[in-house]
Amino acid sequence: MRERVQFFDLLRCVAAVAVIAIHVLAPYRHELGVIPFDAWFTAVATNGVTRWAVPVFILISGALMLSDKRPFDPHYYVKRRLGKVLVPFLVWSLFYGYLSGWTANGFDAKVSLEVLLNSPQHATYYHLGFFYYFIPLYFVIPIFQWVVKREDDTPLYLFTALWLVTTLLYLIGIDGFWSHELWLYSGYLPLGYILWQRIPLTKRSVALAALLGCAALAITVYMVVTNSLAADKYTVGRWLSYKTLNVVAAASMVFMLCRYFGEGLSERAQQVISFISQHSLGIYILHPIFLWPMKEYAWYQGHPGWVIPVWIVLSGGGALFTSWLLSRSAKTRWLLP
Repeated sequence: MRERVQFFDLLRCVAAVAVIAIHVLAPYRHELGVIPFDAWFTAVATNGVTRWAVPVFILISGALMLSDKRPFDPHYYVKRRLGKVLVPFLVWSLFYGYLSGWTANGFDAKVSLEVLLNSPQHATYYHLGFFYYFIPLYFVIPIFQWVVKREDDTPLYLFTALWLVTTLLYLIGIDGFWSHELWLYSGYLPLGYILWQRIPLTKRSVALAALLGCAALAITVYMVVTNSLAADKYTVGRWLSYKTLNVVAAASMVFMLCRYFGEGLSERAQQVISFISQHSLGIYILHPIFLWPMKEYAWYQGHPGWVIPVWIVLSGGGALFTSWLLSRSAKTRWLLP
């Protein structure tokens, strides 16, 4: 249990910070030729080396839920698993639909209404897009759980290997049935389980994961920067997609590194990390509220080398405090599962 607590707490923390970083740097991405090159490069490179954040959350879900040995209970699963995420998502979609109508110039009800009407197809706010591909995974998780309980890992390995091939095909622009989002995100579930339960935690396995992950990050940043310079505008192709082999390699590296170093944390550090981890989903859901003034009033003037860390702390800290406040009452804690 100790490894599980430290390991997953640390993973949630680093993923939450990386997600905020991705959203903080957004205003700089399309400023190629407008701001100094080193400032643009800093933001774009940060974007390139943090794309593993959202996939890590899915890896965690796969590792934990596929390791659940209890008999499958449909009622419990729908109420305690799916419902625990779905209901808050719907509530926050309404809230952010309202917030989307606010700008520095005031409130435009027409914008909010249009956003809400389009919510079945598009998220009401940029960060809620995660739930559009995460919630459907709850319908395939029971299938993977059934496969795991058969105590024959061969089908799981074959599926994951095939999935990895299709993430490469998708990266290089070869489309087919495998280009469907549900397929490309589903593979993270058994991968998370394999990385935790089947890959031995040795220096060799961690070093290999780190080597592949660092290579993937370097290639990602190189391709985005060179392609953008060649086009004279910010362009990413599929290199920053969550559904490509380079991002899979980076996410796997982070997973293995946190698993390896998680046990070495001091007791005080673990207490802090555990507290943040408990509110990681709250941080994810709430941090855009604290980034709203930065983006609407252009409070990001300055080099992203210091602006990004400052706003990570401000928005992350504000979201953490708000999540903690909401968790203190039974009337509100359900809003942030």
